Amino acid sequence: MKTQIWIAVSVYVLVALVRKRLELDASLYQILQILSLTLFEKTPILQALQEADSQEEPVDPGNQLILFDF
Repeated sequence: MKTQIWIAVSVYVLVALVRKRLELDASLYQILQILSLTLFEKTPILQALQEADSQEEPVDPGNQLILFDF
């Protein structure tokens, strides 16, 4: 149990350091989500984080499908 806690704290600190050093606007949660999705891809971390940071455009709700037409 102690090992899991230390690993979680270590990952949190490392991600916070990466966020500060790269001066990213994304939250720590968003960075962790990006890293979890690109874990097994051969994409450099810097490239994955920069691509995700530039794709923060809002989705047009006009393209949303209507499930129930009441």
